[in-house]
Amino acid sequence: MRILLTGAAGFIGSNLAEALIRRGDEVLGFDDMNGFLYDTSVKEANLSAIQKNDIDGRFRFMKGDIRDAAALEDAFSAFRPEVVVHLAAYAGVRPSLLNPALYYDVNVMGTLQLISAMVMHDVKRMVFASSSSVYGANEKVPFSESDFVDNPISPYAATKKAGELLLYTYYSQYGVSTVCLRFFTVYGRRQRPDLAIAKFSALMRRGKPIDMYGDGETRRDYTYIDDILDGVIKSIDYVSDQIVYEVFNLGESKTVSLKEMIQSLSKALGVEPVIRQMPLQPGDVLRTYADVSKAKKLLGYDPRTEFSEGVSRYVEYLEGWDE
Repeated sequence: MRILLTGAAGFIGSNLAEALIRRGDEVLGFDDMNGFLYDTSVKEANLSAIQKNDIDGRFRFMKGDIRDAAALEDAFSAFRPEVVVHLAAYAGVRPSLLNPALYYDVNVMGTLQLISAMVMHDVKRMVFASSSSVYGANEKVPFSESDFVDNPISPYAATKKAGELLLYTYYSQYGVSTVCLRFFTVYGRRQRPDLAIAKFSALMRRGKPIDMYGDGETRRDYTYIDDILDGVIKSIDYVSDQIVYEVFNLGESKTVSLKEMIQSLSKALGVEPVIRQMPLQPGDVLRTYADVSKAKKLLGYDPRTEFSEGVSRYVEYLEGWDE
């Protein structure tokens, strides 16, 4: 299968590219290599890792912005993809509060340019990375795909909900078969350095203090990268077999408190953390918790990685990277 993968140099994208080429797919990675949240050298290292492991030459890369219609035209014309996996986005709740116009431009207008190119080139299969942030401050748990999600509490969440709605329109009007995946706090190898587990690990390993926002009782449904990859790949196959529009949660369906996360990192790293307690940040929610019964039933999604095991694997990755 020929797959156009946007955001290919990022955390999830680079891991997904490797998983796809391992199973025999042809992948065109498309990424603008911006340094918005972290240094571009991280993405360059991710690309190098993909290319190193691409023994059969199944991966190609094109630098480009999803807002650039001409760049997308070049990608679609040259590669002729059968499926588009759309991971490219400006991520992060807190940064979106500071620059909402940029988030809207990239996440909404960029998605519009991409889906327009798909229609122009008669590509009818899309897997879209949405986010658990669309659930906002929902008090009903676990979060279900059928829940009301029209009250986002950050611009980032609003752009992801807008993306889901936009893609439904193109499913309805043009028959673009679409799966939207609401990711729940993904972690693991190559995790973005601005995310909590990566940031805390880096600080703790250097003996630096870490900032704990709130009383440590906020809870997240942490999802290990391999479980996410399993869900994405199953979604690619699902959307390829039929004309559908579906939304799925991809999480572990278990919650871990911030205090517990820090304790697990401390144990895996063998380092006692120095904690600075800080007030809750604007846009933060108290908990996320995925109901994954729909994904299990329709996709065969089966997350299995216990949090302590995932953290241990991540620390092993860090130690291997040091070597």
